[in-house]
Amino acid sequence: MTTHSTDAPPQGRPRQKNFRQTILVMLTAAMVINYMDRSALAVAMPFITEDFHLTDVEKGIIFSSFSVGYALFNFLGGVLSDKFGAKKVFVWAMVFWSAMCGLTAGAFNFWTLLAARALFGVGEGPISTTANKMVNNWFPLRERARSVGINQAGGPLGGALSGPVVGFLALTFGWRVAFVLIALIGLTWALIWRIVATDNPRDNHRVSAREIEEIEATDSAEDVAVEEVATGEKPSMWKAILQPAILATALSLFCYNYILFFFLTWFPVYLVDAQGVSLRDMSIVTAIPWIVGAAGYLGGGFLIDYIFTRTGKQFFSRKVVLVSCLITSAVCVGLTSTASSATSAVILMTVAVGFLMLAAPAYWTLIQDAAPKEYVGSAGGLMHGLANISGIVAPTVTGFIVTTSSYGGAFVLAGALGVLGALIVWIFVRHQKTHGIEIPTAPQVGAPANGANTEVTK
Repeated sequence: MTTHSTDAPPQGRPRQKNFRQTILVMLTAAMVINYMDRSALAVAMPFITEDFHLTDVEKGIIFSSFSVGYALFNFLGGVLSDKFGAKKVFVWAMVFWSAMCGLTAGAFNFWTLLAARALFGVGEGPISTTANKMVNNWFPLRERARSVGINQAGGPLGGALSGPVVGFLALTFGWRVAFVLIALIGLTWALIWRIVATDNPRDNHRVSAREIEEIEATDSAEDVAVEEVATGEKPSMWKAILQPAILATALSLFCYNYILFFFLTWFPVYLVDAQGVSLRDMSIVTAIPWIVGAAGYLGGGFLIDYIFTRTGKQFFSRKVVLVSCLITSAVCVGLTSTASSATSAVILMTVAVGFLMLAAPAYWTLIQDAAPKEYVGSAGGLMHGLANISGIVAPTVTGFIVTTSSYGGAFVLAGALGVLGALIVWIFVRHQKTHGIEIPTAPQVGAPANGANTEVTK
């Protein structure tokens, strides 16, 4: 069970209303930087290919190398955030990945680019798990889905900015300058974060006592581990995170991320190679799906919280949004294989990315629901790490499919995996009683505490 300090807030604490929104702005900015840095290679790849004379297979391997370090540090970053605090881990991660982004400018062949990209993935690995940990610490239950959605919406927004920003810099100054400049943005964020953030609201002198009470109001009901309620004992980390619901959610997220990494790494190349879009136009039109995706992230979080508020069914609100939106996205991805023009391909992928991002907040809120509060970072890291193996698989498999067949087969495979991911959640991720005990969730806004709904994910 989560414990909080019983000490009174420091005397003279300034009365700032909703300082947690400042934390959310910083988390969202971090995600913007994360995806702008991450997407930069795909945008710059046509320029880099001209310099290094890379084959399609080599490009696929370089894209995949990011996820080798990324997937490993998804999990390690989550464990470290539980142990040392999300604030410190965020600073370490941002500084390291920004440095590796800048060092990408020094690559001079396939092997040096491969190494820089793999180390870059190590730095970015903890981002989503530490952000999810901060949301869990700083926001009451009724605000968590929308907070996750707002935070994660920074990702597609960063992807949208990457196309025109990196494209402009690469065309004007060269692709190496682009990587150095976006690295400096990340280092600036790390300095500001170190000054304003704390792991918990109680440790931050800018947070009023009233806001602390509001944040902690729902902790007692929904943050009790299933095993602890059933046996009176605190579960071990491995027992807490190796739950069937968490593992099934991770497998579904693998399918989800296959679509994401396929789009992130190969769609810009597809537009240039298969649809004949110019490099200048590619850097602009690839921003369109990301902008719609950012709106999808925002909409998904608010939609989940709205359904929860209206129905009182915490688990249902997550599951219905995830399944319906992921299936819609997968169908649009598959249909892109039939696109006869760049315009139709961009329209279909824009709709696909929009619905993909609508589903995304459900994954992180399902993890918050299923894991004990003290292991939210580790559980999210396990889910994210297992899922991001797709970041190794998707770019490489796509490279081989494109080389041996056509882009059509790559789109169909990505769409089929999206349908599979939705079915996994629908069939295998279920709420259930444990040892005859139902774990209560937080009540609806305005409802008495003893009227809480009793659904839970295990």
